[in-house]
Order: sequence, then C-alpha cells, then structure tokens
Amino acid sequence: MSSPDPQVRAARNLADPSPENKPENKSESKSQIRAEDKTDDKTHGKTENKAVRSRSRSRGPVVAVTGAATGVGELLTARLAASEEIKQVIAIDERRGEVSEATWHVLDVRDPAIAEKLRGADVVVHLALDLDLETDPAARTAYNVRGTQTVLTAAAAVGVHRVVLCTSAMVYGALPDNDVPLAEDAELRATAEATGVGDLLEIERLGRRAPRAHPGLQVTVVRPTVLVGGTDTALTRYFESPRLLVVAGSRPTWQFCHVDDLVTALEYAALEKIDGEFAVGCDGWLEQAEVEELSGVRRMELPSAVALGAAARLHRIGLTPSPAGDLAYTMHPWVVSVSRLHDAGWRPSWTNEEVLAALLEEVEGRHTVAGRRLGRKDATAAGAAGATVALLGTAALVRRARKARRRF
Repeated sequence: MSSPDPQVRAARNLADPSPENKPENKSESKSQIRAEDKTDDKTHGKTENKAVRSRSRSRGPVVAVTGAATGVGELLTARLAASEEIKQVIAIDERRGEVSEATWHVLDVRDPAIAEKLRGADVVVHLALDLDLETDPAARTAYNVRGTQTVLTAAAAVGVHRVVLCTSAMVYGALPDNDVPLAEDAELRATAEATGVGDLLEIERLGRRAPRAHPGLQVTVVRPTVLVGGTDTALTRYFESPRLLVVAGSRPTWQFCHVDDLVTALEYAALEKIDGEFAVGCDGWLEQAEVEELSGVRRMELPSAVALGAAARLHRIGLTPSPAGDLAYTMHPWVVSVSRLHDAGWRPSWTNEEVLAALLEEVEGRHTVAGRRLGRKDATAAGAAGATVALLGTAALVRRARKARRRF
C-alpha cells in the first residue's frame, strides 16, 4: 500500500502535534483541531477520488483508434482519452495528432507493421477512411479496402477481440420502395454507383467475413446517416447550391447525424455497450418541403431523365466530382431506425432541425452547382439558377458536338 499523500501526512501531524508544540490555550487548540480535521477530510476525499479514478481506468479497455489525427477520429480519441472508463488510448495515423494523453504511432494503416502497434488493445475503432470527393476513385478504393483488410487481419493476429467499423446508412440504398424508416437489419440494396458506397459495401463484406476467418474476433458496424460537422460530401454540398435540385416525382427524406452524436455512439461501441450492426442519427426525419421551409432555399425541379442524364454526362467529362449515383440519395428515402442505440441507453443530443441549421451555417458563402464548387466570381457571374442552367447546357452542347462528329 502506498504512503499517504504528503498533504495528508501534514494534516495528520497538525491534528496530532508533538507535546512540545501543543498550544497553551485549550479553546484555541480545539478550534484549530476542528479546522484541521476539515482540511484532513477534504484531502482524504481528493486522495480517495484519485484512487477510484485510477481503479476505474485499470479495469477499463485499451482502445486503439485509426485515423486518430483528424475529423471524427480526432474527436473520438480526445473523448476516449478523457474517459474514466478507458484504461488507455492508442492513436494511429500518418501524422501525430493533438491529443497528448493518447499513445501515438505514426504509420499507414495498410502497413502490416500495424499489428505490433495494436498489441495489447482490447478494441480497435477503424476510422482511417478516404471518402473525399476529389480523390481518384481507384486510389480511394485501394486505400479504403486494403486498409480495412490489414486492420482486421492485424487485430486478429495480436488478440484484439473487437473491431469497430464505421460505414454509412447509404449502404441500405436510396430506393423509391424503401420502408420509412428502414429497419436496421434491412437488406443492403445499395450499388457502387455513388461516391465511396462501393468501398463501404466491400468494407462491410470484410467485416462479416472476419469473424469466420478469425474465430474470437468480433466486428461491430456503425452506420451514420447524413453526417454533418466539418464534413464535405455530395450530400452536404447539396445544401451549398443556390437552388435545391428536386427530381420531379421523387420523394426525398432527410435524416442527419451530427459528428458529436456519432462520436458518442462510437464510444458506446468501443465500451461494448452495443454490438452487431446499427445505425446512428437523429430521431425521425424531415420531408423535402420541411427542409425548404427551414432553410429558406427554394427548389428547382427537373424531370428525372434530364437530371440523371446531365449528372452522368457532367461527371463523365470531368466537370463535377459527383457521379449520377449520388443523386439517388437526394431523390428517394433512406432514413433508418436508430432503435438499437436507444435500447442500449443512448440518445442523440441533436435534432434534425438543429443539425440542418448547423449545416446551413457551415456552408454559408460556398457556391456549389451539381456537386461542383464554384469560386465567388463564377457564382456571381452565373447567378442563382443560371449556374445550374449553364452546367446542364454544357452537357447538351457536348452531346450535340459528339453527334456532329459522328455524322462526319
């Protein structure tokens, strides 16, 4: 058993002074002893609290986080490092992050040497994904799939018993006949046509296969809805447009997830308060009319053939980073129940209305048309709806030029 804190020893010495130091005035002595007893109690309380925290941390899991230096990974690393339920946080990224309480390892998650960095971890939360719209698709897939495969294999090799993967509710697919809301165990009907969704589907396939290939390894999959808070996706860029594009006859529905809520859901998964596959997002959803009323941004409605055809052509000729598949997620419902997290005791701290307001504030001053960011000069010259018409017109001109070349 360790020696008492020096302050505690001092308080005890004062409370029980040696004979040569005893005060002459007895009433003064009693008053002093009472005051010193209070100090002693406070000091003992602080010491006891520290001991409780120490015991709590000694019982908690060691959690490793990949992609720990930026974005959601950085927020989760900071939260886990501050938690008394976590014994230690191992942070892995290609550069060292700002969370000094974590143990840092700088390397690429595709490097097999990651196995040694994961040794001693109980749980790994894998957040090292590249879903940047501007990244070359082949390079993005190579990084995402190989990285996930390496982390799963390395984790199993060194005795990690759980890996938490974070994908997206987009894996359910956006389809006109989807239930509203979808059940969390609904069939994954997405295709690889939207940005990064093919990678996410492959990551989920690897996650399902891993426990069979590595007995003893468990995999948890977290699927956030439209993620907001320092993110840049085709779905957040939709709200940077001067008009909200609506495809005639479609039924868009919107369910948001603030990064704060995703981080707390990931913490639940890391602490194994929930396992399996589950969605995370705000309760309920917003219809398109509600989004337009709350945002104050008017719609521009186009026939399906025009909108999808133009989106495909613009992406093919390199004018926009978003493939036509991204448009489906602004056309058809893909909202999902978050009942599994609710059953585990988790509650979102944000509503859909609040996240939408935060998103609109975040994108204020940005100008995007059909997924393509415009400079201020371009946006001013093009005007509000004019920019969209100009891009759609570009696709039509390209089509006519190709037809003319074929005639000759």
